[in-house]
Amino acid sequence: MSTGTSIDVTTPFCALIQGAARGQGLELARQLIERDSEVFGGRAAGGVVVATCRDPANASELNALAAKHRGRVRVVRVDAADEASMKAAAEIVEKEIGRLDFMANVSAVLTEGKMRPETSINRTEAEHMLRAYTVNAVGPTMMMKHFSPIMLKTAEINSKEGGNGGVPVIANWSARVSSIGDNALGGWHSYRGSKTALNQLTRNCSIEFSRKKHPIIAMCVHPGTVDTKLSEPFKKNVPADKLFTPEYSVQRLLEVIGGATLEQSGNLYDYAGAKIDW
Repeated sequence: MSTGTSIDVTTPFCALIQGAARGQGLELARQLIERDSEVFGGRAAGGVVVATCRDPANASELNALAAKHRGRVRVVRVDAADEASMKAAAEIVEKEIGRLDFMANVSAVLTEGKMRPETSINRTEAEHMLRAYTVNAVGPTMMMKHFSPIMLKTAEINSKEGGNGGVPVIANWSARVSSIGDNALGGWHSYRGSKTALNQLTRNCSIEFSRKKHPIIAMCVHPGTVDTKLSEPFKKNVPADKLFTPEYSVQRLLEVIGGATLEQSGNLYDYAGAKIDW
């Protein structure tokens, strides 16, 4: 399922945001359209955004963005726990656009229903752990599975005369708590472990992609603590100067991602561009 008007199929740049209904994903879609000439070295100028979410019909803010920028934003259904929806979305991008320069996997689950960050192993529930791994690790991996063929084709197109010269980038939203080397507090078993798994899977894919004739970048990013629904349960404990707005976090991350090189592929970077220990 997709909504909105058709988009410009002659675009020189296409970005896909998985998890664009609100928060960082929505802000990412907005900045890619409204700051297009300022990001990715100007290559995104005049580009289009495929903005995905689980329930397009009720994504009011995202649909408003698509209506404001007709022909440049396409809303498509993708559920981070439903591989079939990813495959269907990839077919839309392949058939209707034929290229993909940037993909951001933003969706994550920390709290849901009775699911909460665990402060003790005694509070872990298998059902909650499986949900965290499904959304936070398996989901982005299946996105890479279905969209990387389009991105590898785009890398070849970009390398030819008339191409934009850019290396396509996959950015998976991870977290500092995913770092084993940085873990001095413990806890948050499901979320922390699922993000660590995402780091490893991203590294695996980056190695595979690096072996292609026209490689692409796969990296993980840490956005900082951002004032969104995800951080709602614990943000009161975060110092004011460490709680970022989505606007600030996304702007900094686009600087990091847009300037990424093949040498940085397979690693985790924060919003300031600093490499984080695995």
